[in-house]
Amino acid sequence: MRILLSIFGVLFLMAVAGGIGVLAIFWHFGQDLPDYTQLETYEPEVMTRVHAGDGALIAEYAREKRVFVPITSIPHVVVDAFVAAEDKNFFSHPGIDFASVLRAAVTNVANMGSGKRPVGASTITQQVAKNFLLTSEVSYERKVKEAILSFRIERAFTKEHILELYLNEIYLGNGSYGVAAAALRYFDKSLDEINIEEAAYLAALPKAPSNYHPVRNHDEAKARRNWVIGRMLEEKFITETEAQTAWASPLIAKERQSVDTYRADYFAEEVRRQLVDRYGENMLYDGGLSVRATVDPRLQTIADQALVEGLVEYDRRHGWRGPITNIDLADDWQQKLREVETPNDVPWDKAVVMRVGSDEVTLGLLSGKQGRIPLRFLTWARAWKEGQTLGPAVNNPSDVLSAGDVIYVKHFTELDGEELPPNTYGLRQIPEVNGALVAMDPHTGRVLAMSGGFSHDMSKFNRATQARRQPGSAFKPFVYLAALDQGFTPSTMVLDAPFVIDQGPGLGKWKPGNYSGKFYGPSTMRLGIELSRNLMTVRLAQTIGMDKVADYAERFGIVDDLPQVLSMSLGAAETTAMRLTAAYAELVNGGKKITPTLIDRIQNRRGEVIYRRDERQCAECQDVEFRNQMPPELPDNREQLADPASAFQMVSMLEGVVERGTGRRIRELGYPLAGKTGTTNDSRDAWFVGFSPDLAVGVYVGFDDNRSLGDQEQGASAAAPIFKQFMGDALKGTKAVPFRTPPGIRMVRVEARSGLPARPGDQNVIWEAFKAGTIPSSNDNVIDGGDAGYSGVGAEGNTGGVSSPGGIY
Repeated sequence: MRILLSIFGVLFLMAVAGGIGVLAIFWHFGQDLPDYTQLETYEPEVMTRVHAGDGALIAEYAREKRVFVPITSIPHVVVDAFVAAEDKNFFSHPGIDFASVLRAAVTNVANMGSGKRPVGASTITQQVAKNFLLTSEVSYERKVKEAILSFRIERAFTKEHILELYLNEIYLGNGSYGVAAAALRYFDKSLDEINIEEAAYLAALPKAPSNYHPVRNHDEAKARRNWVIGRMLEEKFITETEAQTAWASPLIAKERQSVDTYRADYFAEEVRRQLVDRYGENMLYDGGLSVRATVDPRLQTIADQALVEGLVEYDRRHGWRGPITNIDLADDWQQKLREVETPNDVPWDKAVVMRVGSDEVTLGLLSGKQGRIPLRFLTWARAWKEGQTLGPAVNNPSDVLSAGDVIYVKHFTELDGEELPPNTYGLRQIPEVNGALVAMDPHTGRVLAMSGGFSHDMSKFNRATQARRQPGSAFKPFVYLAALDQGFTPSTMVLDAPFVIDQGPGLGKWKPGNYSGKFYGPSTMRLGIELSRNLMTVRLAQTIGMDKVADYAERFGIVDDLPQVLSMSLGAAETTAMRLTAAYAELVNGGKKITPTLIDRIQNRRGEVIYRRDERQCAECQDVEFRNQMPPELPDNREQLADPASAFQMVSMLEGVVERGTGRRIRELGYPLAGKTGTTNDSRDAWFVGFSPDLAVGVYVGFDDNRSLGDQEQGASAAAPIFKQFMGDALKGTKAVPFRTPPGIRMVRVEARSGLPARPGDQNVIWEAFKAGTIPSSNDNVIDGGDAGYSGVGAEGNTGGVSSPGGIY
C-alpha cells in the first residue's frame, strides 16, 4: 500500500511539475505576442473594381485577388467542406484539438527515420493565428506561440468570426485569396452557385494548391476532392446519395467568362490615377473600392475605332516606312514569326512575306495558312520621305516588300461591294502620328468616351489629358463669344486686311495672315468664324481687349493664365483635348460651368458611398410612391459663365462652320452639328471640336515630337474625318434634335454676306440669331481694332461707339 501511495505521489508531483512547466512555457512565450484583438476589426486586402456606366467590368486593381464575403453570405456547403477537410472538431475544441495533436504525435514518432513529412494537426483557429499574426517559420517556438494565440482568439471571438477570417484570407492557388475569388477563378461561379463537388475541390486546395491544379494535376486534384467528399459524408454533412453523385461528377475547371468585361485602357488608367490621387495606392490596391465610371462602352468602342482608322488614314496618305523586321524563311519560319514582339492591342494580324510576284504577294500567317496581297492593295505604300512627302509610284509589289519581311495585314472579304477571293489581305503599318478623342455629356461633364492614342500597349501617355498642345483656330470661338457678350452680333462687320504690330524693342513686327494668304475686306463675324479668318479674329481681340479674351479663356477652363498678347487670340496657348472639349460643351449647354468627370460614384468594401459626382440634394426624391406624377426637379447650381443668348449665337455660328465653312464635310451626316477646325503653325497640330445638342466631342491629331503633319494637312483633313466618323456612328438611329434656343433670341432671315435682314430677291439667305434690339439696320460700321472701348454695332436702338476703318493694317 505504501509503495502504491508512493507511486501516486510521484505521479502527482510529476503532473504538478509538468503543469508548472507548461505554464512556464506558456508564460515565457506568451510575452510580447502580437495583439490578437486587432482581428476584431481586421479588413483583408480586397481588389478594387471599376465598372462602366452599364455595369461592365473595365478594370481590377489588387495585390492579391480577393473578394471579401461575410460569413452570413458564405453557403453552408462551403463551410462544411472546409471544416470536414481541415478541422472536423472546429465547433467544439478550444483552439487546439488535443486528440488530433496526440494522434499526429504518435504518427510522427512511428514515421521517424522513414523520410516522410511530419503530420500536422493545426486547427482552423491555429491557421488564422499563423496567417494573420505570425510567420510561416517551421519551429517549436512558433507552434507554441500559435497555440497560445489560438486559445486567446477562441476566448475573444465567435466561431463564425474566426471562420470568416479564415475563408476570406486563405490562399487557394492561381492568385486567388479567399473562397469567393477561388470560386470565380476555378469555376466562374459566385459562392451561392457552388455545388458539393466544387466546394469539396476548394476545400482540397489549402494543403498544397499547386499540387492540385485541375488541369495540370487533374488526377491528383480529383482524388483529393473525392477524399474531401468522403470526409463530408463521414461527418454527416451530406447524404450517401449526394456523396455518390459528387464522386461521379467530373472535375472540370472553367475560365472566368460570365463577368461582362470591357477593354477601355486609357479611360481605366486615367481613373486609376484619379483614385491614387484621391485615396492613395494602399486604398486602391487593398481597399476593395467599387467604382462606377462614366464611360459608355458603345461610345468608347466607336471612339477607339474612329481614332485608329483616322490615324491610319492620315498615315497612309504619307507613305510606307518599311516592315516590322525581316526574318530568315529557312527552318521554322512560324516560330520565328511568333517570336517577333508586337503590341497586343493592334487590331491586325502579323504575317511574313513568303514570295513576291509580279501582281501579288504571298503571305505566311501565324496559323500556318497562306494569304495574298494583290498589287492594287499596295499602291498606297509609296516610300515615306522626310517632311511627310512621298516617293515614286508603286508599279510592282517588289517596290514595297521583300521575302522575309514581317508586316501587319488586315483581312478583307469584300471591298466597296466587290467580293474578294479567299485569304485576301491588305498591308498595314502602325502610324507614327497619334491623337486623342474625348466625348462628354455637355450638361453634366460626364466623360462618355476617351481614347488617348493609337495603342495603350505601345504608350501609356494619354494624349486626351496629358498632352498640352496649341489649339490654333479651335480657340477662336471664345474670342467671338467675349465680343458677343460685349454687344457685338454675328452680323457685326470686321475688317479683313493686313495687320502689323510692333512687338517691342528687338522683337520685330508681328504680321499674322489668313491660311489662304488672301484678304477679304469687311466681313461679318459669322463669316470670320465659318471661314476661320485670322486677321478678323486679331482685330476683334484688339477691339474688346485681350484682358477680356484672357478672362473667357480662364473662366471656360481652357487656359489657367492666358498671356495677354494678341497672338494668344489665335490659339497659341497650350491646352488639352479634355479641357477644350469641356469648354465647347459649355457653349452648347447655354454657358453653364461643368467639370469633366470620369467617375460617377465610389463605394467602400461595405457598400457605403464615399464619393458621388452629383452632390445635389433632393428631399422630394426620398420615400416617394410613384403614381405617374412628374419627377421632382433638381436645383441647377451650375455657374453661369456667359449670357445664354450669346452662347446660343456662338452655337449658331459654329453650326455655320459645318454648313458652309471649314467643317462642311461633316454636313452630309444630316444631324444638327456644330464645331470648329483648328490648325497651328507649320501644321503641327490638327483639331476638330464640336457638338450635337447633347454630345460634345473633341479630336486632336499630331506627332508626339511636335513635328509638322505636312504642308497640306490641317484640322479639316486630319481631325474632322475622325469627328465625322464618331458622330455618324454615335448618332445612328437617333432623331435629329435641333439646338435649343434660349429666351430672348430672335431668328431673322439675313443676306449671308452683309448680315442685314433679307430683302425680296436676295439669293444667299440664311437664318441669323439676334438678341432683342440688336437686329442691324445697316453695316456701315466696320471694326478694325482701333477702338478698344467699342460697345455697339449700329443696331436697333443702339448708337454705341464705332471705330473708323483707319487703324493698323
